[in-house]
Amino acid sequence: MIDVSDVVVVGAGPTGLMLACELRLHGMRVLVVDKREQPAPFVRALGLHIRSIEIMDQRGLLDRFLAHGQRYPVGGFFAAIPAPAPEGLDTSHPYVLGIPQTTTDRLLAERAVELGAEIRRGVECVGFGQDDDGVTVDLADAGPRSDGQCTRVRCRYLVGCDGGRSTVRDILGVGFPGEPSQSETLLGEMEVTAAPDTVAAVVSEVRRTHLRFGVSPLGGGVYRVVVPAEGIATDRSVPPTLDEVRRQLRAYAGTDFGVRCPRWLSRFGDATRIAERYRVGRVLLAGDAAHIHPPLGGQGLNLGVQDAVNLGWKLAADIAGWGPEGLVDSYHNERHPVAAEVLDNTRAQTELMATGPGPRAMRALMAELLTFDVVNRHLIEKITAVGVRYDLGEGHALVGRRMRDVRLSRGRLYELMRGGRGLLLDQTGLLSVEGWADRVDHVIDTSEELDVPALLLRPDGHVAWAGDDQRELLVPLTRWFGAPAPQAAPPGSRR
Repeated sequence: MIDVSDVVVVGAGPTGLMLACELRLHGMRVLVVDKREQPAPFVRALGLHIRSIEIMDQRGLLDRFLAHGQRYPVGGFFAAIPAPAPEGLDTSHPYVLGIPQTTTDRLLAERAVELGAEIRRGVECVGFGQDDDGVTVDLADAGPRSDGQCTRVRCRYLVGCDGGRSTVRDILGVGFPGEPSQSETLLGEMEVTAAPDTVAAVVSEVRRTHLRFGVSPLGGGVYRVVVPAEGIATDRSVPPTLDEVRRQLRAYAGTDFGVRCPRWLSRFGDATRIAERYRVGRVLLAGDAAHIHPPLGGQGLNLGVQDAVNLGWKLAADIAGWGPEGLVDSYHNERHPVAAEVLDNTRAQTELMATGPGPRAMRALMAELLTFDVVNRHLIEKITAVGVRYDLGEGHALVGRRMRDVRLSRGRLYELMRGGRGLLLDQTGLLSVEGWADRVDHVIDTSEELDVPALLLRPDGHVAWAGDDQRELLVPLTRWFGAPAPQAAPPGSRR
């Protein structure tokens, strides 16, 4: 048995890779394993919403993503009902970043390796057992030349980020209640020989009644094709054939657009499920292993990345020995309700996108309601996750909410969050984090955009406290960052 890491992460998708990055910021030894020998070639997700964009900015990664993406307005995401982008959203990034998931995966993998994480591909988790001190994990080669031999490794925590068909969740025995798929969709990238004008005209007509249909140009004669399947496959891990795609295109559009030479083909369902528990002892679930839902509104990848940022610092704090009691449990308490709300809003969108007379009437009514700014803003904040507020108890209205980036007299707030530590932004110059300076940065600076004397931010960017009373500040410092060090660390203030 080999003691290889503090945390073994199963699954090298965006959730697992983001978690690895977060853990490495705190010096944790991280091993990421994925049963695929190569990163998945298919593009299930197409962009980052506002909250995920903010996270990338907080960690100094946004420029890398902007170099490979395209900015789009944030309107019209709820059930694909046209609506303008609300003015004055509470963010410095009022856009959606169009970027293929394959690129997101690559950028996060590169960053994880830069930070010192180990990624092993073609390796799968086939079993594990846990005790009070850690987890023993059995890993096996997943490739065609596998000899069936297992390597047994030891870690402090195991996190399953291995998708909707999670092996970790199954072995753990955690229930995954919800609704099975009622419909299935074929997805792929392929060449289209029909004229672009013809494709656009036909797609526009079909989407008047079938919103799950789409044929979108990617450049060079290659298109992303989305079309409802004929039924639900017995095994969705088996990709569709080009003939199946052609048959369904003809059924919905009257033409197959001359599709040929697919780069990749896949299928996905609209099952809606959430894990009963995100934690059992030293084993946790995140991303699609913890929740699945229809891809309406483009929330899935973003929800997983945000899971990782909530969880990473909490595991690191526990492993480092300063995490207060209940900190790791707060991951489930905070993220499970967020996922439940996402499941509900995708259920609502699914109903609004159905083709029956009732759903069509409801869709027309919702389109009317979206002309009201308060409704449009509420739904945009829900879809993009800027409206998320954790229940952190009573206090200032900002407590529990994520803090948007603000300009300071000497830079920006998000530039101070690169290391993933706690942060006391002190406009009074009278407060102190003595005893916590090894975990919390104390920055004395001012901003015309802040109307509170001081803010204590957790590493995930959510506000833990706002005020100006040093005695009050000690309570959230202890709650989120543990007991003060026996001897004060060197001053952490930056003036």
